[in-house]
Amino acid sequence: MSFFISDALAQNAASGASGTLMQFIPLILIFVIFYFLLIRPQMKRAKEHRQLVANLARNDEVVTNGGMLGRVTAVDETFITLEIAPNTEIRVQKHAVQAVMPKGTYKKQ
Repeated sequence: MSFFISDALAQNAASGASGTLMQFIPLILIFVIFYFLLIRPQMKRAKEHRQLVANLARNDEVVTNGGMLGRVTAVDETFITLEIAPNTEIRVQKHAVQAVMPKGTYKKQ
């Protein structure tokens, strides 16, 4: 009789190992879905923004995160100078630039 009990325990131990693996499959699938839907697109946007900031040049027309539209008059390592109105310039960090606008967007009044 003890012979049958030991066989039954051996079967439960083997199925327990595969059962544990089956419990982790949904977690792995959730991580894969998060990677492709959230993490990867965010990394792509961050890379594009780094390239945009690195390629800023004089006379580019930009919009800052605060909504200021202006023309770049000077570029430093970490700051740029924006002309936002005639004879009015401000200095902002390069990373505050949200987008480069098409030429002609900023018009002097």
